[in-house]
Order: sequence, then C-alpha cells, then structure tokens
Amino acid sequence: MAISLLFPNPPLTNPHSRHKPTLPAYSSTCGAKKKAACIVCAKSQDDYHATLKALNSKGRFPRKSLGQHYMLNSEINEQLVGAANIKEGDLVLEIGPGTGSLTNVLLNAGATVLAIEKDPHMVGLVTERFASTERFKVLQEDFVKCHIHSHMLSLFENRNSSNAKSAYAKVVANIPFNISTDVVKQLLPMGDIFSEVFLLLQEETAMRLVKPSLRTSEYRPINIFVNFYSEPEYKFKVPRTSFFPQPNVDAAVVTFKLKQAIDYPSVTSTKSFFSMVVSIFYGFRLCFSSLYLLSLNMIMSFGTPRVHFINNIVNSAFNGKRKMLRKSLQHICTSLVIEEALGDVGLPATSRPEELTLDDFVRLHNLIVEV
Repeated sequence: MAISLLFPNPPLTNPHSRHKPTLPAYSSTCGAKKKAACIVCAKSQDDYHATLKALNSKGRFPRKSLGQHYMLNSEINEQLVGAANIKEGDLVLEIGPGTGSLTNVLLNAGATVLAIEKDPHMVGLVTERFASTERFKVLQEDFVKCHIHSHMLSLFENRNSSNAKSAYAKVVANIPFNISTDVVKQLLPMGDIFSEVFLLLQEETAMRLVKPSLRTSEYRPINIFVNFYSEPEYKFKVPRTSFFPQPNVDAAVVTFKLKQAIDYPSVTSTKSFFSMVVSIFYGFRLCFSSLYLLSLNMIMSFGTPRVHFINNIVNSAFNGKRKMLRKSLQHICTSLVIEEALGDVGLPATSRPEELTLDDFVRLHNLIVEV
C-alpha cells in the first residue's frame, strides 16, 4: 500500500555538524491541487517539521548505533494503532518511543502506555511532552536487557482495576531494525502477559518471519520459534520515505497473536528435553545428571526457559542446514534410531531440517527422547 509523504526527506546532514538540520521551505506551488495536503500538514503534530523541531530541541540527530529512524507520517501511526484495535483502558507496551509520535496516538486512543527507551535524551523529551498525563510512564533501559516481565506485572498490580478492559496487555511499537529478532524472541513467549504484539519491522524481516516456505533458504529456526509461540500475520507495507533518516529498505507491520502455555506444542519430559538441547547446541559430552544441572543453571540465567530451549533444539539441526537429520543429530543417538524416528513421523530417512514443519520437529524430539 503506497502512502505519500506530505514532504520529501531532505538530504541528511552531518550528525557532527554544529548547525541544526535545515527545514525545507514550503513549496510556492502549493495551489488548488495541493490545498488539501497543506491543510493536513498544518494540523499534523508529528510530521517532518515537528520531528526535526523536537530533535533540535535536545540537540540530537538520529543515532545509527541505536537504529533510530523516526516516523514522519502520522497516518502510519494511526493505521498501526487501528490495526491493534486499541481502546480506552488498554495497557500498551511501546519499545523505543523516540519523539513520541506513536505514543501520542496511543494515548489519544485511551491507552495507558509503558515505554522503554534506551536513549536518555529521548527519555527526557517524551517525559516533558507527556508530563500532563498519568497514563504514560517511560523507563530508561535497553529493552533486550531489561526485565520486562517484572515491569509489566508491577504495572498490572498498581493499575486501577476499574480502568482495566482486559487481563492482558498489548505491544505496539516501531522498533529499531537492528534489534528486531531479539525483541521477537523476548516477547513471543510472554503469552501470560500480552495478548498480541504489533511491530513495525524491516519488510524483508517481516516476510521472513510470517511467510517462509519449506525447502527454501528463507526457512530458518526463527520460523519454528515464531510459530511455536504465536500466530503471525503480515498487515501492511510502510514505504521507506515515511522515516527520517530514510532507511535503505521499506518496512511492514506484523502482528503476532500470542498463544497461552496450554496451547504450546507438547514436548515430553522437560528434564530430558533441556538436557538434550544443551548437549546438541553446545556439544557437551557430560553424564546425564551433570548435564541437567548445567542446563538448569543456564535456564536461570536466561530467565525464560522456553524461549531458549525450543529454539536451541531447532538450531542444532539447522547448524548443518544441508545435512540430513540422521547426520546432524547423530550425537544424540545413532543414525539408525533417527531414521526409525523419522519413519514413525512419516518422513523419509533423507530428510533435512528445512523440510520439517514445527509439528514434525516436536514429534521427532519426543520420539528421540522416548528412545
């Protein structure tokens, strides 16, 4: 879906320059044909001009190291919030609020917003911008390192129950492209906290997460992970011209409907499962008891065991993506045992990782563990 910006992106200025970015002048050709566009611009609170003004007020320039690309098109934010069906009283987690353009739309929809922002300057900016509302809180943390589960539980406990419309929160965010996989891995196993996750991602990443094909190079372990914990859906495309600075790729909005633990694929004994996964992924040759104790220590260090272990068992097979499973898994049991397990699952003995669905992986794991 092509969406035109009211103003084109200007040439990027040097982030080390002492001069602030120069705002483009209004076109003198803004006549009858462009009258409607000009009126919309005058009403917009988060167009290109407002974004640059907000950044300049803090002496900031988008930082490449943080993957910062600011949304210039308020219509995209409206569509994102509309797709998330945000209602009054909803609790929303936003990752990387930046100048607060998406935050503003979420608050106007009636949501209570918890934002996680790594850049202290942006934390100050949104704190000032939304100081008048009690429905906004921002924490200065690196999302991939923060204890979001604890933050959300605390927010639920302190929340006025009369305003609660749902027992679950939602995630709505325009996240830095360079941490998208980390964010997905951290959020999807949290079906006990979040009902749905709506993310604006790099389009290529969005397509790879949602629409992979078996027997192709795009089918990867992350696809097994995503489908284990959620039901993903591609929503709509967002042109690269919607951002400042303009990235080299288009973006897209993807939604993940999170599953409850009871709906996860059933794996057999967690004790043997965790032990097998650690042995596969790290190649340890320890006795069963020592291996299990080691796996428990690693689980505790990660905090959310299911995130890592179902992902790691699939990774072990994909480490040799073009290898047959009877070869890539033979350090778990003999090739003959693996071939028999594949036959019981209904797969040929020559099967490779890229040919197996999520259900195939789960059934194969359970058969190997039983052996």
